[in-house]
Amino acid sequence: MRIVVFGSTGRTGRLVVSRAARLEHQVVAFTRGTPPPDGASRVVIGDPHDPRAVREAVAGADAVISTLPGGDRRAPRFVADATRTIVTAMSDLGVRRVVVTSAYPIVADRPRPAVGLLRLLLATPYADVAAMERIVSSSDLDWTILRLNRLTDGPATGEPQVTRELFARPRALSRADAAALLLQAVQTPDLIRTAVNISG
Repeated sequence: MRIVVFGSTGRTGRLVVSRAARLEHQVVAFTRGTPPPDGASRVVIGDPHDPRAVREAVAGADAVISTLPGGDRRAPRFVADATRTIVTAMSDLGVRRVVVTSAYPIVADRPRPAVGLLRLLLATPYADVAAMERIVSSSDLDWTILRLNRLTDGPATGEPQVTRELFARPRALSRADAAALLLQAVQTPDLIRTAVNISG
């Protein structure tokens, strides 16, 4: 498959690119200028809010994966606005499959004290990610949203929990497992137009 990765230079995105290359996918890595990850077949440098740059990356793709993060005080709608640009380009160019990462704590209800504190401390990025989810889920694309619990740099376990339900005891998730799930999701029709929660 020809897969475009937005967020390709982040810690999770780099693992997606390298794993996709090992699986012999053609990978287009979109970057704002940070040195591209190993394994990319092609690199597109640009701003994910720039329609022209996004269209250049997306044209001819079989699927798009986005691991772009939520915004901050300087850019509170960073991922929502970038995702709107990506979704528009995909719709215009006839590219159907998109898988995006989100944050499990925006829907979690346990453990209550920790969830409440996270939502207070990370109010801006969580609001941005929630807006991104609405943009994706209201599109006409074949979308999947993976809500990831707290990420670590630990090794892959091959045993992440994937469910539409909320977790009683969510556990940390390795980025390596998250990268593997993102690539699996791209080729899993049962996950189309579905948001799932992921825990270690």
